[in-house]
Amino acid sequence: MLKKRILPCLDVKSGRVVKGVSFKELKDAGNPAELGALYMSEGADELVFLDITASSEKRGTMLQWVKEVADSIFIPFTVGGGISSLDDAVKIVSLGADKVSLNTAAIDDPDLLSECSEVLGRQAVVTAIDCLRTKRDHWEVYKQGGTIATGIEAGEWARIAETKGTGEILLTSIDQDGRQNGYDLPLLEHVCSNVSVPVIASGGAGEMVHFRDCLASCADAALAASVFHFGRINIKDLKEYLAREHIPVRMEGE
Repeated sequence: MLKKRILPCLDVKSGRVVKGVSFKELKDAGNPAELGALYMSEGADELVFLDITASSEKRGTMLQWVKEVADSIFIPFTVGGGISSLDDAVKIVSLGADKVSLNTAAIDDPDLLSECSEVLGRQAVVTAIDCLRTKRDHWEVYKQGGTIATGIEAGEWARIAETKGTGEILLTSIDQDGRQNGYDLPLLEHVCSNVSVPVIASGGAGEMVHFRDCLASCADAALAASVFHFGRINIKDLKEYLAREHIPVRMEGE
């Protein structure tokens, strides 16, 4: 049985990790490389770094912190935000990232997913989908850091992304982001039912039981930020809890 993964997410703005609620009210949470090394020591399976204002500020990812992270950790990590071309993606991977996460640029040009997949391999391409519930069982995709509605339905976009070559979906509920009252399980199950690639659940983790519930559903990995950044949940303790709850996770030494 494939092991479920725990992924701390580090939202980066101006070279610093920040955290907010529903993508707003951002607070400083630390240095990307230092936090990455800490989470690696606690047992994180992978890390995700998102330059959250790069797209809205119409600029590329700040590369210095990517290099610092690569020099500090030896677990896989993904970088997203401001990647708008194949050249951008190749540059990020050349600095040491294992995967690139595409959101706004992929929505504007879905063929970018195909280009990146052909050059970097499907396993290195992640499509980040940020969405809001607009009515019962319907979620609309947003771009540019959750600021612009696209009119695209989440399950439909996930299907397109898979056909274009994405190897993984990073699915964030803007409604639940930072609220710490649980992942949006209906959204998760809806998107999972539309794709065969792994889906990472994001947005809403506040208690260990929230991780259990989403991983026991259809998520291949659970991503969280606030509960890790501010010391509410320790990754080692979380994995021990999940193992007791019969969720297959990779333990220290495996």
